[in-house]
Amino acid sequence: MAKMITRREWGAKTPKAAYTRIPGTAGVKIHYTGGHVPPAILTDHEECGKLVRQIQSMHMAGAREQPYIDIGYSLAVCPHRRIFMGRGAYALPAANGPGLNTGHYAVLALVGSLGFTEPNDGLLQGLRDAIEWLREHGNAGNQIKGHRDGYATSCPGDPLYAWIKKGAPRPASPTPETVPVITKQTKTTEALVRNLPVLKPGDEHRHVKTMRGLLFARGYEPTNLHSTTYGKDDTDLLAKVRAFKEAKKIPSGKDDLVWDAACWEAALT
Repeated sequence: MAKMITRREWGAKTPKAAYTRIPGTAGVKIHYTGGHVPPAILTDHEECGKLVRQIQSMHMAGAREQPYIDIGYSLAVCPHRRIFMGRGAYALPAANGPGLNTGHYAVLALVGSLGFTEPNDGLLQGLRDAIEWLREHGNAGNQIKGHRDGYATSCPGDPLYAWIKKGAPRPASPTPETVPVITKQTKTTEALVRNLPVLKPGDEHRHVKTMRGLLFARGYEPTNLHSTTYGKDDTDLLAKVRAFKEAKKIPSGKDDLVWDAACWEAALT
């Protein structure tokens, strides 16, 4: 069974209000982070806690259209077969979608659509552990579904959803809960950056939203986290980009508002 990391251990903020209590659920829905999850998460467990804290901050700040009272998930699972306590058992989650939260607990897998995208055995074992924990401690039923079941989304990504459709089996080889030694960072970020666009004021691109999310995660917190427009009149975003580039000492010349490869690399590492 995976080690349970308490809210105190991962540094959770206090919820803004009391949870709505529920008697149990029909089962569990699996989610993923979407966006970029740094490959360093596989060799540096500190990245796992950092990511959970970032997600809680974004949820409470309104990254899901309206602010949540806390992180929206019941539990979160990392690739080292560890479980982070979210809202926990008998508490209404907020991540499944309007009208869908009473039906299933929400379990987040720390895997994305960029960077670390293929769930490893440690993550899959941890997800099974989380499901069993919710069945034992939260009166969860036998259903195991993906976020996309009943809600229009790509979550939890194709690899995880294929695993769910197979019945969410445990990997054949037992995977102990492990925290690996930090190793030298790979060149994965460099490869990712080559596939990301250069953005400038006036551009409309899906990765403008990615840029906004990364700025938020690095403490620059744009007011709008959803827009795919890098607006010339968006003074808030323009100021955050300029401040980020100045703080990271990214040379810009006259193009101080262009978001280029150097910006992506600084934001992803």
